Amino acid sequence: MSTAPDAPAYAERLGVPLRWWAQGTMLVASLWLALVVALPGPVAWSIAAVAMTGVAALFLTYGGARLVVRDGWLHAGRARIEAEHLGTVTPLDAEQTRRTAGPDADARAFLLLRPYLKRSVRVEITDPADPAPYWLLSSRHPEELAEAVRALASTAPHTS
Repeated sequence: MSTAPDAPAYAERLGVPLRWWAQGTMLVASLWLALVVALPGPVAWSIAAVAMTGVAALFLTYGGARLVVRDGWLHAGRARIEAEHLGTVTPLDAEQTRRTAGPDADARAFLLLRPYLKRSVRVEITDPADPAPYWLLSSRHPEELAEAVRALASTAPHTS
């Protein structure tokens, strides 16, 4: 990893899996097939192109969320929090993630979950002004993310 001061300690994009792209393409192909028998070819192709553009935009937007640990901050999608407000960090397996996001969930928690990622990281928030007691973040590599967040939190000046 680079030692540049602005290099992230951890970065992950929560992109949608390849099977979603295959299924989206098949959906658009089915739409095109239904249209091509009822409409002139150029119209069917145009509608299919618009539909495929919509599917691609949806997948790129939904899968564009990033987890980044850098420069004293944890970024999760559009949210970010300073290292000094981070508490206990726990990587969770699929069952722990299901319980933490479901039956054991706190409605005030910040969630960045993706259904195609079964594991996650739970990050306690120690800021008394923040209503979220924890962040629950989907990850393909929860142990690596947890280690990076722990390292970030351990270097932060805690003001309690």
